[in-house]
Amino acid sequence: MDSTRPPTLSRRVILFATAATLASGPAAAQQAYAAEVYRDPHCGCCLAWVEHLRASGAFAVQVTETNDMAGVKQRLGVPQALASCHTMSVAGFAIEGHVPARDIIRLIEQRPAGVSGLAVPGMPAGSPGMERSDGRRDAFEVIAFGDGGTTRVFARYAAS
Repeated sequence: MDSTRPPTLSRRVILFATAATLASGPAAAQQAYAAEVYRDPHCGCCLAWVEHLRASGAFAVQVTETNDMAGVKQRLGVPQALASCHTMSVAGFAIEGHVPARDIIRLIEQRPAGVSGLAVPGMPAGSPGMERSDGRRDAFEVIAFGDGGTTRVFARYAAS
């Protein structure tokens, strides 16, 4: 055996084992959540938000274009005061507007009592799907809503 030769086989084994361990973690074991996004056919930011969801690896997203967004929101129980430009149905929850993927995942995993969905009202600059070229982000809140019109802050994002 040549002692001057570097132990490449050992490095390969270690790298392979590390990669296999990382790939077999909780994220890999979990199937993507089936999600349906409803959007107005004339809104472009909705598709950017869908790409944010897909990039997270946690969602298998189907997009449905409709001219009856008010009907979709009503059917899924989204309060009018929290309305935004697109609505998603996933794992029994309604998601309204530019909600970050990580908050949707947390909602699905935690399933807090009395919560039927999340919303980011309006279209805050810098929120997922509303990114700016200068990197600026407005402060915004993710609101949890439930039956009977209850709401509470689920997550806060500072301006940057």
